[in-house]
Amino acid sequence: MKIRIAFADQDFTATLYDNPSARDFTSMLPLDLTISDFSNNEKIAYLPRKLKEEARGPFPDAAPGDLCYYIPWGNLAFFYGNYRSSSDLIRLGHLDGVFEPLLTRGEFPLRIERQS
Repeated sequence: MKIRIAFADQDFTATLYDNPSARDFTSMLPLDLTISDFSNNEKIAYLPRKLKEEARGPFPDAAPGDLCYYIPWGNLAFFYGNYRSSSDLIRLGHLDGVFEPLLTRGEFPLRIERQS
């Protein structure tokens, strides 16, 4: 499934994987959240509820552009830099094309919806 992600003047898409956690995530769409910078390699947004904790890591091919769910905090993690996978992460999907839109620094309203 494709989703559309929009914040600030950025608008891009991601492809979700076919796993129970990603399907649970799509059941919440559309979502209006807040996205903000975290560390030096990701942006995060807190979901209104926890997701099903299936398909958890670690996974060997962690890469910039991954869209993950961080189990302990219940947040989405949009990775734009290298990161280490762990058993606390569930990979939900991957950004289509480039991840440069995530380099826009700051905190912004975020809209995530199914792409039509």
